[in-house]
Amino acid sequence: MASKWRKAKIALGLNLCVYVPRTLEEGSSSIDATGRFSDAASLSPSFSPRSRHSESRLLAPTTPTPSSSGLRLAKISNRSSKKTCAICLGTMKPGHGHALFTAECSHTFHFHCIASNVKHGNQICPVCRAKWKEVPFQGPTSDPPNGRARINPGDWPGDDAWMTVLRRLPPRRADSNRHIASLFQAPEPTVFNDDEALDHQAELPAKHFPTRGVSDQSSIRTLEIKMHPEVSAVQRSTSQQNFTVLINLKAPITNSKNNSGRNQANLPPISQSSRAPVDLVTVLDVSGSMAGTKIALLKRAMGFVIQNLGPSDRLSVIAFSSTARRLFPLRRMTDSGRQQALQAVNSLISNGGTNIAEGLRKGAKVMEERREKNPVGSIILLSDGQDTYSVCGPDRANPRPDYQSLLPFSARGSGNSGFQIPVHAFGFGADHDAASMHSISETSGGTFSFIEAEGVIQDAFAQCIGGLLSVVVQDLRVSIECVHPGLHLNPLKAGSYGTRLGNNARMGVIDVGDLYADEERDFLVSVNIPVGDSSNEMALLKVQCAYKDPVLKETLTLEGKEVTIQRPEIVKERVVSFEVDRQRNRVQAAEAMAEARTAAEKGDLSIAVSILESCRRVLSESISARAGDRLCVALDAELKEMQERMASRRMYEVSGRAYVLSGLSSHSWQRATARGDSTDNASLVHAYQTPSMVDMLTRSQTVLLGGSLPQPSVRPAKSFPLQPQPR
Repeated sequence: MASKWRKAKIALGLNLCVYVPRTLEEGSSSIDATGRFSDAASLSPSFSPRSRHSESRLLAPTTPTPSSSGLRLAKISNRSSKKTCAICLGTMKPGHGHALFTAECSHTFHFHCIASNVKHGNQICPVCRAKWKEVPFQGPTSDPPNGRARINPGDWPGDDAWMTVLRRLPPRRADSNRHIASLFQAPEPTVFNDDEALDHQAELPAKHFPTRGVSDQSSIRTLEIKMHPEVSAVQRSTSQQNFTVLINLKAPITNSKNNSGRNQANLPPISQSSRAPVDLVTVLDVSGSMAGTKIALLKRAMGFVIQNLGPSDRLSVIAFSSTARRLFPLRRMTDSGRQQALQAVNSLISNGGTNIAEGLRKGAKVMEERREKNPVGSIILLSDGQDTYSVCGPDRANPRPDYQSLLPFSARGSGNSGFQIPVHAFGFGADHDAASMHSISETSGGTFSFIEAEGVIQDAFAQCIGGLLSVVVQDLRVSIECVHPGLHLNPLKAGSYGTRLGNNARMGVIDVGDLYADEERDFLVSVNIPVGDSSNEMALLKVQCAYKDPVLKETLTLEGKEVTIQRPEIVKERVVSFEVDRQRNRVQAAEAMAEARTAAEKGDLSIAVSILESCRRVLSESISARAGDRLCVALDAELKEMQERMASRRMYEVSGRAYVLSGLSSHSWQRATARGDSTDNASLVHAYQTPSMVDMLTRSQTVLLGGSLPQPSVRPAKSFPLQPQPR
C-alpha cells in the first residue's frame, strides 16, 4: 500500500510540470533551478529557436522567490529504476514504440514525458535533482513527412513545424536573481505613486497638428454618423406608435491604415503611430488551482501581452492567491522593461486560496495613485476559482460581494456619467465565479469573457489588447433631439450604456465612452409619430456627438443629418429597413438571453429553454432572416448553443451560466468577448471584432516558437455583409 501511495504522489507532483522551489530546510545543498526555461519568455512570439540573441535576452535565468502570499510547493523526491519512467511510471523498453531520452545524469525517461516536463520550465532531473545543461524540446505535434522524428543538433533551418531539438541552455547571469528576488521580498510602498515617468519626448506639441473644423468630413479621425428610419414613408392621415430609428456610429480607422496611399514622410510622427499609449494593470490568479498547465499557459499569454506593448505603454502586474502583491509598478515596456516584466511573470508559482477582492483592490490602487496617466487606462482580471475572501456589502442579512467599492475611484461615476477605467474580466475554466466576474466587468464598463478551453487564454488576451491598443474615441456622448414639435422620445434602450431623457422627453443622451478603431455602435430609438399635416415630409430627429480624440487631445463635436420620412396621402408599399430589422433582431435576442438567465437562476431551466426557443422562432420569421442575413444565422446558432448548455442543472453550473453571461456582456456593450469553444457556425462573438482585434488574434495564433500552430480554438472574425434588401 505504501508503495502505491508513493507512486501516486510522484505521478501527481511530476505531471503538474511546475517548478519546485527550494525549501528552507534544503539549505545550500539543494540544487538551484535558476537556469530553467522561461514560460513567459520562451513561449512569447518574439522567441525563435534559431535566434541565439533571443535566447540570451529572453531566457535569462531567474530565481523565483515565494511572494508574500506564501506560494510555496512542497519538495518532491523519488527514485526510479531503469525500466520505469519516473514521470508516468510506465514501462520503458526499447522497440515498444516510445522514444527514450537519457539525460547527462544518466537517468532515462520517455521522451514525450520529459519533453512535456521541461516545456513548462523544469530544468531539474525528477530523480536526482541534478541541473541539466541540455534539455529535450518537443516541437508542435504534427507528424513529420516520413513518420520519423528528427534531431536538430544546432540552428539548422527548415522543418521547424515538426522538428524535435535538443537545446543547450544559456549560461546563468549573475545579476538576474537579484532583481527578481527584490520584487517579492522588498516591502510594498504605502502609496503606489512610483510609476515610471511617461515618455514625453514621444509627444508632439498641439501646434504640430493641423487645425480642423468639426465639419471636415475628410479628416482621418472623424466619427461617422448614419441614421435609418424603420420605413421611408408613413401615411399622412395615420399615427404610428413606437416608430424606430436606427442610429449607427462608426469610429475612425487608425491613421496607419488611412495613410497607406499618402506620403507618410510629410506626416507628424505621432500621426504615423496613430494610437494613444496605454496604462495596463493585469490582476492574475495564482492560487493552488492554477498549478501545472494553467499557470504555464498564463505565463505564455502574459509573455505575448508584454511583447506586444510599445515603449510608451506602461504595465503593472498584480498576483493574488490568499493575498495579493504588486510584482512591479507601472513601467514602460522598453527593452529593459519588457525583460524585467518577463522575468517577474516567469517567477510566479501557484499556491493558496483565491482572494479576488484583494487583487482587485490592489489593481485599483495602482490606477488611482499613479503620478502620471497615459490617455488610455484599463485593468485585466483573470481568475479560475470562487472568491473566498470577498468583502461584503451593507446588507448583512443577505451578504454579497461588494466589488463596486473596490473599483478605481475614477471609474466609479455618479448617475449615468459612465466609466473611465474598465475592468475586463476573464473567467478561466469550469470552477470560476462567473456571476461575480460578470458583475465586476459590468459595473466598471468592461467586458466578461469565458475561457472554457485552457489553450484559448492567449487568444483571449490578444483580442482584448488588440482593442485597447487602438482606442481612437474617448468620452463619447450622443445627444438626440426631436425636430418635429409633436414628437417625444420613448425610454432609450442602449444595453449597458447610461441613458437619460430631458426637456419633457424631447431630448435624450447616451454615454458611450471609448471606441476602438473601426468599431461600431447601433442604437434603436423609438418615437410616436402623430397624424401629419399638409406637408409631404416630416423631420424626426437630429443627432450630435461630442468626444475626445486621445491622440490629438482635442474635444470634437459632430452633427449628423436630420432623419426624415415622407408623409404621402397613400403609401402603396411598406418596405421595412433591412438595417433596422437586423438590429431589432439583435436586441430581441439579447433580451431573450437576459430573461432566460433570470429563469435559469431561479431553477426554471425548462422555462429558460422555452424563452430561447420562442425567440429563435420569432427571428426566423423576420425579413432579414428570410433574406439569409448572416447576423441572424449567428444569433440563432448562439441561442441554440445556450439551450444546449441549459439541458441540465449540472451543465448550466459548469458552463451554461458563464457562456450566457459572456454573451450578455458582448451584446450589452456591443464589443467582442471570448467564449471558449464556440459553435461550428459563425458565432456572434466575432461580429463585434475590429480589424485591430483580428490582427492581434492572428498574430497570437500564428507566431509561436517560430513554427506553425495547431488549428486555433478561437477563429478569426467573419464579416456579416448586408444582404440585398428584398423588393
